[in-house]
Amino acid sequence: MGLRLKFAMILMLFLLKSIGNAQASIFDVKQYGAKANADITQALTKAWKAACASTGQSKVVVPGGTYMLGVVPLEGPCKRPIELQNIRFNFITNAIIRDITSLDSKEFHINVLGCRNVTFQHVTIKAPETSVNTDGIHIGRSTGIHIIDTNIGTGDDCVSLGDGSRDITIEKVNCGPGHGISIGSLGKFPNEEPVSGVKVIGCILTNTMTGVRIKTWPASPTGSASDMHFEDIIMNNVGNPIIIDQVYCPWNQCQAKIPSRIKISNVSFINIRGTSKFQEAVKLVCSKGMPCEKVVLRDIDLKYNGHDGSPTYHCINVKPMISGKQNPPACTVKA
Repeated sequence: MGLRLKFAMILMLFLLKSIGNAQASIFDVKQYGAKANADITQALTKAWKAACASTGQSKVVVPGGTYMLGVVPLEGPCKRPIELQNIRFNFITNAIIRDITSLDSKEFHINVLGCRNVTFQHVTIKAPETSVNTDGIHIGRSTGIHIIDTNIGTGDDCVSLGDGSRDITIEKVNCGPGHGISIGSLGKFPNEEPVSGVKVIGCILTNTMTGVRIKTWPASPTGSASDMHFEDIIMNNVGNPIIIDQVYCPWNQCQAKIPSRIKISNVSFINIRGTSKFQEAVKLVCSKGMPCEKVVLRDIDLKYNGHDGSPTYHCINVKPMISGKQNPPACTVKA
């Protein structure tokens, strides 16, 4: 097993599933004595051990409800490898998830969908820098999610926000290695919901591929991303610390010449400082079909670690409002 989790004694709603087809054996914690509003530490441990001893495909299920958990190590070796669909928190309201450690997940470590008012605190996520598609925490179609005092090092985004993410706060997160903290990618699918009310505050990014970024696909359906604010962030040897990328097209699998129709507005980057691994420290590439509006850059101080010139800005289809210190020199007139 490549994933190990630990839970502190907290009251929370929780759902964990291992990947399995319709024929998978079900190991429901209620079959092992779990009851709502009670401690299910022993029941979850027993269910996991039984699933681990099974020779067929298995699924461990904690039904929706309110439970108390102690420390639960979920680890092997198992008779048959259990591929975890990592950890999923689906349609949960008013919860605190604290002191979880996730090691070497095969894909996303934590996936949050359809949740309201959920706080993640003191979470530790670790995976090799070379691991593919191992986002630390991915959030989609959820409101009021807080990620606080958390350490994430992985092979993809430390935190990624999908469509429908609203009122999200990411605060005091140490990110690295990984791909940084990302909003998107947005606009790949029809009927995506707007993104709004995102705050990334007091984070430290170290040796990440990118820093803080917003990314949308070309040729996208109509959509929007607004009220997104990045403040008091330290970059340590980060490639491209500040990015808006509305021509995001990995592996050239898109219609790159058709502009994105995701409208980006009311975005601020404030007091972002540190060092850039690449010369292009600030890259703002907005859609020519829907240029970015109300983009603010204030007190930016990013030094280039290389020796072949000074750090640079790159701005397309955007006229950012700037104030305070600007290193590198900003690409427009002062507001």
